Amino acid sequence: MMDPLQVMWLRQVKKYWRSKPRMIGSLGQPILFLVAFGFGFGHIYAKAGGGNYLQFLAPGIIAMSILFTAMFTGIELIWDRRFGFLKETLVAPVSRSQLVLGRTLGGATVAVAQGIVVCIISVLVGFRPEHLELLPLALVFMFLIAFLFTALGTAIASRMEDMQAFPLIINFLIMPLFFLSGALFPLTGAPKGLDVVMRLNPLSYGVDGLRGALTGTADFGFRLDLLVLVGVTIVVFIIEKQLFSKVEV
Repeated sequence: MMDPLQVMWLRQVKKYWRSKPRMIGSLGQPILFLVAFGFGFGHIYAKAGGGNYLQFLAPGIIAMSILFTAMFTGIELIWDRRFGFLKETLVAPVSRSQLVLGRTLGGATVAVAQGIVVCIISVLVGFRPEHLELLPLALVFMFLIAFLFTALGTAIASRMEDMQAFPLIINFLIMPLFFLSGALFPLTGAPKGLDVVMRLNPLSYGVDGLRGALTGTADFGFRLDLLVLVGVTIVVFIIEKQLFSKVEV
């Protein structure tokens, strides 16, 4: 018999696997960015001495797909509250910590799966991982990004009941996180004020670590990337757990 954590994890994964339109539709934006930016700005990046732009861009787009999928997982909590499933789980004789951890792990698993698919698509359009022995480390960074932002999305959803407002709030957060993470342009050489903001952005360390694992180029270094990501993930998960413990239906 499965424990509540496994049940919540499996439910998230099954919902994703059974929704083929969701799986296909969520690939549209990453493919657009890869093609439009990768080939559209590739020659400009090369002329500026940056080398192959697709090699630089692909890890950022993989991180982007994980970020979007993870954050929007939170809306499922609002759906569950609206249609009564959340009430059924909360009155069950199990700890809320197990429930929220299972939901977060399930959402993170879905986001990582999305990232792997985008990684495969990146290879098909010309991206080439340069250090195959570091692929397990790349998966670690993908999971940390997914878990961190699934926890953040769920934490926000736990304080909301309006399904129309949730996407607006998430988009308001996602866009600065993504564009100021070094996913589309290098971290080095940015104006001082922008550089400070980018260094305060936890996604910057996820993108940097993922890019380092896939291409061998990391501005911060693996150790700092991992320390920041793990630390922020723990803090955000604690906040998520506290907010979820106060959810009422």
